[in-house]
Amino acid sequence: MIARIIAFVSALVLGSLLAACAQAPRGPAASTVPPADKPLAVTPALVEPKPAAAADYRLGPGDVVKISVYNNPDLSIETELSQKGSISFPLVGEVPLGGLTRAAAEQAIAQRLDSGGFVPKPHVNLLVTLYRSQQISVLGEVNKPGKYAISQAVGVTDVLAMAGGITAKGSQLITVTRKTQDGRPEQRQIDVSKLLAGAGDAGDLRLGNDDIIFVPPAAVFYIYGEVRQPGAYPLASDMTVSQALSIGGGLTVRGTQRGIRVDRKAEDGRVNTLTAQLNDRLQANDVVKVPESLF
Repeated sequence: MIARIIAFVSALVLGSLLAACAQAPRGPAASTVPPADKPLAVTPALVEPKPAAAADYRLGPGDVVKISVYNNPDLSIETELSQKGSISFPLVGEVPLGGLTRAAAEQAIAQRLDSGGFVPKPHVNLLVTLYRSQQISVLGEVNKPGKYAISQAVGVTDVLAMAGGITAKGSQLITVTRKTQDGRPEQRQIDVSKLLAGAGDAGDLRLGNDDIIFVPPAAVFYIYGEVRQPGAYPLASDMTVSQALSIGGGLTVRGTQRGIRVDRKAEDGRVNTLTAQLNDRLQANDVVKVPESLF
């Protein structure tokens, strides 16, 4: 009798243990904490994009700004900086902002409001809605020459893109005029073809306010005489007489490679006539004359 009671109690205890195990969470899948070696992923949408304009942009005449004061909607305005570089702001009157960064301009307006007793410790927000004061000039053989407003330092290729690119008549060797720190103009020649190929030395050249890009007409050479297509053609870098003959359509049935002459203008303005070899390099404005064969 005692043995049966012990067996019955043991069966009840074993059944309770099995039921508890069945209801318990299994393995790490029940855990909501990620493993220590797997950091949480960052959602790209939560990353704040960088502003398009540089933070050190300095305001100037012609720039249009939009200004608001927290909890003071009646002080919100959108206005243009005058030729003196100032604006007229409610309650405080004229505020000079020319030459200031956006943060400095916000602080200048806030100080006027606070010191005048109009708004204690105001939170001012200023946005530049139209950039006009800083401009770069693009002249010469580009599709859209003119002045272009910039909000930050830009590269040479960026400015050429603004101007619609170089025309078919334009040279790949352009001139950039910049001002040095002491205000003197400084000129630099840049080969755009090498720059685009990554072989130029102007990859880090950044242009700023009042800089000038000039694209001159492409250098040309002339070829006349016994060639199939005489005329003027663009002069490529390191072009030879042999290549010039090819561009001119080749020799006519009466033409010869012997006795080719090149007329070249010297620095003093005189024209020198040279006997040319096929591998001689041509210069800008050279005139290649292909003679007629005597036989």
